[in-house]
Amino acid sequence: MVSQLEASIRNSNHSLPYSIEGLIQVFTCPHRSFFTSVMAQALRIAGQGTPVLIVQFLKGGIGQGYQHPVQLGQNLDWIRCNLPRCINSPDIEASEAVALSELWQYTQAVVAEGQYSLVVLDELSLAIHFGLLSEAEVLGFLRNRPSAVDVILTGPNMPQAILDLADQITELRRTHRP
Repeated sequence: MVSQLEASIRNSNHSLPYSIEGLIQVFTCPHRSFFTSVMAQALRIAGQGTPVLIVQFLKGGIGQGYQHPVQLGQNLDWIRCNLPRCINSPDIEASEAVALSELWQYTQAVVAEGQYSLVVLDELSLAIHFGLLSEAEVLGFLRNRPSAVDVILTGPNMPQAILDLADQITELRRTHRP
């Protein structure tokens, strides 16, 4: 038996008679291989008809950029930085710095416009740690976003100021059992 849900139109008004405050969630881990659980949460929420944006700041290699988001279903836009490679150190070329800055500016603009209810900022902490994005600017973005927008930040080395601002912190650890 196959059933299919028909999702509401993306730009429809999902307003409630009351306002719900958005959360800031942090998923952090000493290694870079925990994106699956965050992605599952984003897909589940998008599947329920909520507009979701996933932004991967340090992933590249596919020539995507914010101008060409991958759309997964009707409600999930997935953007990678327009980089020729994945970034794993603070040593980047000028063109890569421009692409990262453009992606950050775009992200701030669409969030301020209220286009998305959930925004996932993947490996944002590494971009800050590498000095590619300003921690103060990220904190300002988080504080000044529309109040109903949920934000998930991922990455190792999450700055303490962001942890202090977060409503929920999930620290993933590997355990080795004999």
